[in-house]
Amino acid sequence: MKKAVLAVMIVLVAALVLAAQDYKGKARQGGVVFDEKGAPLEGVKVKLFSVRAQQGFEVKTDKNGKWMGAWIRSGGWTISFEKVGYAPQNVTVNVQETAKNPDVTAIMVKVEGLAMTEEIKTLLIQGNTAFEQQKFDEALAAYQQIIAKYPDAYIIYANIGNCYFSQEKYDLAEEAYFKVLEKAPGDTNAIIAIGNCHSNRGDSAKALEWYGKVEFEKIDDPIVLYNLGTNYYNNSKFEDALKFYLKAVEKQKESPDALYQLGLTYLNLQKNAESIATFEDYLKIDPDSPRAAQVKAFIEYLKKK
Repeated sequence: MKKAVLAVMIVLVAALVLAAQDYKGKARQGGVVFDEKGAPLEGVKVKLFSVRAQQGFEVKTDKNGKWMGAWIRSGGWTISFEKVGYAPQNVTVNVQETAKNPDVTAIMVKVEGLAMTEEIKTLLIQGNTAFEQQKFDEALAAYQQIIAKYPDAYIIYANIGNCYFSQEKYDLAEEAYFKVLEKAPGDTNAIIAIGNCHSNRGDSAKALEWYGKVEFEKIDDPIVLYNLGTNYYNNSKFEDALKFYLKAVEKQKESPDALYQLGLTYLNLQKNAESIATFEDYLKIDPDSPRAAQVKAFIEYLKKK
């Protein structure tokens, strides 16, 4: 999958690649799982996988739908939610060890018929496991078997689309996401995913058109907010980027990536005081990295103006 390149005004600093390490650390990440009617879901299998460590573990939700993963390291984590009879969900979060991490709220949609057989449960688990291991053809085969047996399980098309997207087959991915919108026209994830397809094809105008269909007030995931802000930023739409980065920081106050991009956005808007304040907040959580040295240079430059 293509990665968006973040614009930098002074120098471009390569990201440090860390060797895989044990997933254990000092952080805690929890959350709650509801069904589409707002009732808590008990017994949901929550699988936490550390991107850096390439390791993970699983827990289950209690009667209140709550779960907790304790003593984990910082960095990117993929969290998968599985329960027979419900469409699986996957999210990515950035875990902090130096601050309280906001709860992850997941809403699982019941899919008619999926609770009937152990075969369907097995296929869901097979598909999700293969996807996590980047075996996308295997994941596709499992998800497509579910659709063949239960054609009304439209939400599985989102999983199919994600497989094609990861293979950079954007036409097929978009076709799958549209299958979701046929049944659920306001599905935010599907709308954003179609925008991402256009973005990765290089059609920024069409991507922004699709992102514009999303109701800003309904987006609470800091990762989604950050990604949308970055798409606007990369297209020099700094006022639009600003509102997404501000909300991303509001939802996850100590996200270094969101703070960094927010500081750059203020800088491009010539709001120097706000830029300095944001960069100073950044240094409170990341004082020593190569990017921190760049941020210090920004602050020094702005204070001389």
